[in-house]
Amino acid sequence: MVKYIIKRIFYMVVVFFIISFLMYALYNLIPTDPARAQLETIKSTLTPVDYQQRYEQLRADMGLDDPLVIRYLRWMGIIKDVNGKFDGLLEGNLGYSQLYKKDVSRIIGDPLKNTVFLNIFTTILSLGITIPLGIFCAVKKRSKFDSGVQVVTILGYSLPIYIISLVFIFLFAVIWKIFPVMGSKTPGIVYHSEWEAFIDKLYHMALPIIVMTFGSLGGMTRYVRAAMIEALDMDYIRTARAKGVKEKVVIYSHAWRNALLPVITSIVGWFLGIFGGSVVVESTFSLNGMGRLYWQGLQNLDFELVLAMQMFYTIVALIGSLLMDLSYGLVDPRVRVDK
Repeated sequence: MVKYIIKRIFYMVVVFFIISFLMYALYNLIPTDPARAQLETIKSTLTPVDYQQRYEQLRADMGLDDPLVIRYLRWMGIIKDVNGKFDGLLEGNLGYSQLYKKDVSRIIGDPLKNTVFLNIFTTILSLGITIPLGIFCAVKKRSKFDSGVQVVTILGYSLPIYIISLVFIFLFAVIWKIFPVMGSKTPGIVYHSEWEAFIDKLYHMALPIIVMTFGSLGGMTRYVRAAMIEALDMDYIRTARAKGVKEKVVIYSHAWRNALLPVITSIVGWFLGIFGGSVVVESTFSLNGMGRLYWQGLQNLDFELVLAMQMFYTIVALIGSLLMDLSYGLVDPRVRVDK
């Protein structure tokens, strides 16, 4: 197992560098010029000659005239920058945001916390609902309850997340006025404890969490139901029942464990997908999250900010892939992950 993990980590590092180079090359095709953007605020105070001189000097200082590979290696921190020191992504320098006029590392802290907070609670609620519901629907296949759940899940699976957001805003913020619509905390409030701050954030994020949970119920419930139905039709399940094994043992010990293998793939893929789905939700509810920040960076052509966030999503995807493969071996002993 340890040998397999080390080998997979090596592969992850290789894939990370390949993806980072491709993304860096792609975003460098965006028609932006960081040197011009930095001089834009003082452009009116300079003569055309002074402006051109400063522009050329700034491009030289920023290394923008160097080949793409050299700029990439400097951005990653593999070779020294124009100042003669290692100061790239590997050293913790995520770049400089032309939109916010500050280092990216000083920008993404709070948005990252809000996005993780939002997605962790969405994951807990979604799995806590979909797994029992999918199992129950598989056991009670073709019953009225199962048919009703299938109708609701198809509806939730088909509706875009922004439509679900608008419907829930109308119900819970306009008609019943239970939850706030915007922000992640009460403005102007002074918290007396960490618990008070946590409760206030949870209250403001309750509606986005409900929206994302509802939007994820359809697909996950149907995955769990389909996997359980397939497992319950196996010969070993009929043999266990013929031997008089209790139904709960048959369902939760024999069938569910074998049904987990395809479900794990969908769970990990879905978990990675909700980070992307939170872009719409965070923009709709004006949450200061990674998704909203990512969208603002794209709109304003702030490619260093977007690149840093893209690397975050890449790392999440690579780690998720490793955890998914390791989970196979834990769920099904027939799957060997030590080679």
